[in-house]
Amino acid sequence: MSQQKKIINAWIMYDWANSVYPLIITTAIFPIFYNTITTEEVMFFNKTFINTELYSYVVSLSFIIIAFLSPLLSGMADFSGNKKKYMQFFCYLGATSCMSLYFFNVENLEWSMLSVLLASVGFSGSLVFYNAYLPEIAPPNMHDKISAKGFGRGYIGSSLLLIICLLLIQVAGIEAKYTFVLTGMWWIGFSQITFKHLPTNTFNKKPTGNRFKKGFQELAFVFKQLKNQHSIKKYLSAFFIYSMGVQTIMLMAVFFGTKEIAWKSEAEMQTGLIISILVIQFIAIAGAHVMAYLSKLIGNIKTLQIVVFIWAIICVAAYQFVYTPLHFYFIAGVIGLMMGGIQSLSRSTYSKMLPDTTDNTSYFSFYDVLEKMGVVIGSFFFGLIEGFFSIRTSVLMLIIFFIVGFLLLLRVKQKRELRGSSL
Repeated sequence: MSQQKKIINAWIMYDWANSVYPLIITTAIFPIFYNTITTEEVMFFNKTFINTELYSYVVSLSFIIIAFLSPLLSGMADFSGNKKKYMQFFCYLGATSCMSLYFFNVENLEWSMLSVLLASVGFSGSLVFYNAYLPEIAPPNMHDKISAKGFGRGYIGSSLLLIICLLLIQVAGIEAKYTFVLTGMWWIGFSQITFKHLPTNTFNKKPTGNRFKKGFQELAFVFKQLKNQHSIKKYLSAFFIYSMGVQTIMLMAVFFGTKEIAWKSEAEMQTGLIISILVIQFIAIAGAHVMAYLSKLIGNIKTLQIVVFIWAIICVAAYQFVYTPLHFYFIAGVIGLMMGGIQSLSRSTYSKMLPDTTDNTSYFSFYDVLEKMGVVIGSFFFGLIEGFFSIRTSVLMLIIFFIVGFLLLLRVKQKRELRGSSL
C-alpha cells in the first residue's frame, strides 16, 4: 500500500471513529434515554422548560462556543503546522464527555447537561481540524470520492456499534447508560489509527513568537483573502442557510418521532425509532456515493441544488402526511438518501473551491463556524417555535432555510475544476 493511500485510509477511519457520537448520543439512544427519564417540563436553574426545548438550547450553546473558539485555534494550528494536536484534544474532550453521560441525573440536571455540552464541543471542534486535512492528502478530483467514502465508513461503523448497543440493552438487559461509556471508548480507540498515520506538519512550518497573536494574524490574513474570492463567498452564504435546516432535522428528528407518531406502545416506539435510524444510516451510505457520482455528471453545485430542493419537500411532507410508523419509516429513507448526499458533497465542494494554500485549517474554520452558527440559529428557532406552537409546526418552518439556501445556490457559478471532477 502506498503512503498516500495509507494516509487517506487513516483519514477516512476518523469518520468511523467519531460518527458513533452523532448517531448514538445525538440521534438514537441518548435522546430516547433523555426523553424517558425527564418529564415534559423540567426545571433548569429554577426556570421551567419543555424538555426538548432545553436540549435544543444546550446544543445551540455548544455550537456558539465552538464558533468562537475554532477560528482562533485554527489560526494557531496553521501557524504551528500541528493541527493534529488540536484535533486530538477535541477528540478526547468529546469522547470522555460521552463517557461521563453515564452519570446523567435529572436531580442534578445543570451538571448533567454540562456533559451534553462538552461532548458536542469536542465532536464539533475535532471536525474543524479533521476536515482541513482533506485538501492536503489528495488532489481536488478525488475529494468527492474520498469525502463520500469517509461518510460511508462512518455510517457503517456507527450502525455497527448501535446494533451492539441495542443487543446489550434489549437482549443482555444492560442499562442504556453503559452504552455512553462504550461510545466514548470506541471513539478514542479507533481514532488512534487516524492519529498514527496522519501527517503532523504537512508544510514543515517552524513557528516562532506568540501563538495567540500569530493565530489572530493568520485568521485575519485568510479573512482578507476570502473577501476577494467571490465564488467561495457565495457558496458559503448558501451553505450557511441550508445547513441550518439539515443540521436541525438531524438533531431533532427522534424527538419528532417520539411526540408526533401514533405508536401503539412505548416498546413499539423505541423499536420503531431505532429501525428508522438504521434505515437512515444505511441508505445514507448509498446517498453519499450516488451524489458523488451525480456531481461528476452535472457538477457539484447543480447536484446540491437538487438535494436542497428535495429537503424542502421533506419538510412539507413531514408536516402534512407523517403520522403513522409507516409514514415515518418512508420519510426516514428519503432523509437518509439526502443526508448522506448533502453532508459529503458540501464538504468536498468547499474543499475543491479552496485556492492553493498552507492555511487549510483557517479556511475550514470559516466553513465550520458558518455550519455551527447555522445549527445555533436553526435549533434555537426550532425550540422557540415548539415553545409557542408545536414540534410539527417547527418542522414546517424549516422549509424557509431550504428555500433561501436553494435561491442562494443559484448565484454560485458552475466551474470545471479538473477533468472528471465538476464544480
